[in-house]
Amino acid sequence: MNLRDLKPGRKALIKTVGGEGALRQHLLDMGVIPGVTLEVVKFAPLGDPMEVRIHGYELTLRLADAEKIEIELCEDNSICHQSCHDCPFTKDDHHGSKGKYHGHEHDSFKDDIHDTRSLEHPGLGEGGRFHAKEDGDPLPEGTILTFALVGNQNSGKTTLFNQLTGSNQHVGNFPGVTVDRKDGVIRNHKNTLVTDLPGIYSMSPYSSEELISRNFVINENPHAIINIIDATNIERNLYLTTQLLEMEKPMVVALNMMDEVNENGGAVDINLMERMLGVPVVPISAAKNQGVNELIEHAIHVAYYQEKPLDKDLCDKRDLNGAVHRTLHGVMHLIEDHARRKGLPVRFSASKLLEGDELIEKQLELDENEKNTLDHLIIQMEKESGLDRKAAMADIRFRFIDRLCHHAVTKPAETKEHARSRKIDSVLTGKYSAIPLFILIMATVFFLTFNVIGAWLQGLLEIGVNYLTARVDGLLVSMGTNEIVHGLIVEGIFAGVGSVISFVPIIVTLFFFLSIMEDSGYIARVAFFMDKMLRKIGLSGRSIVPMLIGFGCTVPAVMSTRTLPSERDRRMTILLTPFMSCSAKIPIYAFFVNAFFPDKGWLVMTGLYVLGIVTAILVALLLKNTFFHGEAVPFVMELPNYRMPSAKSVGQLLWSKAKDFLQRAFSVIMIASIVVWLLQSFDLSLNRVTPDHSIMAMIANLLVPLFKPVGLGDWRICTSLISGFMAKESVVSTMEMLFGGPEGVASALSVATVASMLVFSLLYTPCVAAIASIRRELGRRQSILVVIWQCCIAWIFSLITYLIVK
Repeated sequence: MNLRDLKPGRKALIKTVGGEGALRQHLLDMGVIPGVTLEVVKFAPLGDPMEVRIHGYELTLRLADAEKIEIELCEDNSICHQSCHDCPFTKDDHHGSKGKYHGHEHDSFKDDIHDTRSLEHPGLGEGGRFHAKEDGDPLPEGTILTFALVGNQNSGKTTLFNQLTGSNQHVGNFPGVTVDRKDGVIRNHKNTLVTDLPGIYSMSPYSSEELISRNFVINENPHAIINIIDATNIERNLYLTTQLLEMEKPMVVALNMMDEVNENGGAVDINLMERMLGVPVVPISAAKNQGVNELIEHAIHVAYYQEKPLDKDLCDKRDLNGAVHRTLHGVMHLIEDHARRKGLPVRFSASKLLEGDELIEKQLELDENEKNTLDHLIIQMEKESGLDRKAAMADIRFRFIDRLCHHAVTKPAETKEHARSRKIDSVLTGKYSAIPLFILIMATVFFLTFNVIGAWLQGLLEIGVNYLTARVDGLLVSMGTNEIVHGLIVEGIFAGVGSVISFVPIIVTLFFFLSIMEDSGYIARVAFFMDKMLRKIGLSGRSIVPMLIGFGCTVPAVMSTRTLPSERDRRMTILLTPFMSCSAKIPIYAFFVNAFFPDKGWLVMTGLYVLGIVTAILVALLLKNTFFHGEAVPFVMELPNYRMPSAKSVGQLLWSKAKDFLQRAFSVIMIASIVVWLLQSFDLSLNRVTPDHSIMAMIANLLVPLFKPVGLGDWRICTSLISGFMAKESVVSTMEMLFGGPEGVASALSVATVASMLVFSLLYTPCVAAIASIRRELGRRQSILVVIWQCCIAWIFSLITYLIVK
């Protein structure tokens, strides 16, 4: 039978993993390999995808992909095989209550473990008793020690990076929060530079942001690697570690979240793990800043003295009849001269060649005879092992991990965090409750933001802004300030910037709720149960994440598409993300809603957000059947446990967004306000004139015929929309200047015009910063097309809205 047929709550043994290409490699890297037991947890509310538990963590798979995995049902629903593939002893034979070794041992590890029985376990933050090779010659004084911070997605890398550097990078409980490299100096160590890299599951990149991490480690040649491991999910995290060890670079392992392991009754024999890995291991809790100082000491030491990992052969010669072991060493001899010449680690290159890594094969530049020899070695290995090349290499790595965990790790039956997550998921991802609750949650967020908390705070800030404006106005009058200067300061700067600043509370409130949803792990679940729905429009469930981020800002939303492994999905998602109503448009909505629909504010706001989503769906269907033929990328994603949002993390995000907004207000928006005020105050001869005879009126009048059919045929409205291209927030400030304040706007516009204005503002081209981000991802031509494309769509929908309301 295949995995698709397995019922929830049943366990099975994986027999074969079908499929091909990057997806199959990714599944193998995630631990979906022959000989491993998995359990089906549930199916998504719409029936697809499915959630399975393997290696102690939850993974999502579509039914079409699960159909390619052949399984053997466990008749008594128990574990089909022991943790260690061929171990004749039970786990109790290996571990005492505190996780120390005693009893039987594997022959291949006798040398590693025979002298560790009397060693005490180090406490949190204490490294073991590992000593690498003798200290070599230290690097020259003044050398800037560079570190690559590498680990699986959602392992706590960015949290550790913040602790190491004192930075305030955003963290979240969702795979793929970091989509680009970030650099920082380790606190109190000036000649250091640590780089936080995007999460990566293996050195076989599955998506573009994973390629960033791989290329950095291989090509940038950091002095040392800090490999962070989620100790609560240790088997899957160690898979990357086994590959990093082959890089022949100084390395220290940071065993993160050890506080959770200890609190749940688990334990790790740090000394034994160090001996088996051949590198220092330091237990830490990045979130609580425990053990970080000790980690820094180890990292700087191995980097300064260039202490490389001890030579370890991860293969057990008995594994798969020794076929992989012999083949691997044969390939190492075959390519050694090529690898050394190209500056590549020999064992790493050999492992990648056995897996069929085209990037490494291209770099090594083997001649035809060597390629033929390699092919013959692989054919013989596959024949002897009974597995194809990719599955055989994954199996060897996980066998080593099984042996290590069998000896050195005591895991609790179930953590409190996992038990809590199961209970929450029974409601939030239930078959009949998931989608209604999601809609209810989002509607509640909008209601609290725009009608309760955000609106109340906005009112208080408006009072302060108006008071300050009046005081400055009076001061300038009493000082007899020049009329032009007075107008520039009061009507240009204060009226423009001040009106936008008052919307900071609404933006901060919205981000507060979005941050809680992300940090808790809920957004990952949204991607899970929305996948089937999004697939109907040609996208993957993972695309929901950039779109949800797009409700905050289009720039990070576009960047976050790098987590999508498919170029097709990535480009398509980028084109759709600007239709999500970003926070910069909130001032526009709030301004018109307060003036024209004060009693139905949250309803109008929700309608605008829904319209943006509906428009994106319609555009997606059009793109799917024209420029983006084909199916969405497979949905393979880890589902993290729910966690209590960190007050520090949420606070950092809110401060970051508020600071960014204020910086824009006092830079881009201020410049836009000044430029607009000058253009609407002077003619071409620089004479002071009324706005309707100004330079701006001349420019905007060129667009009036185009906007007249949609009810926006007023040069002042056209001017406001032009200023919105620089920053959406400046639309409001420009209108207030040109119409003479909120009262002037309210008296000059009809309800039909306002409805058309709201729809056009929702859908037309994003700001310059967003276009620059799109240009960086797709190129100049595509970014120009986005501007034209969205303006055309906005015009069409505004026309429909105007005709209906009118």
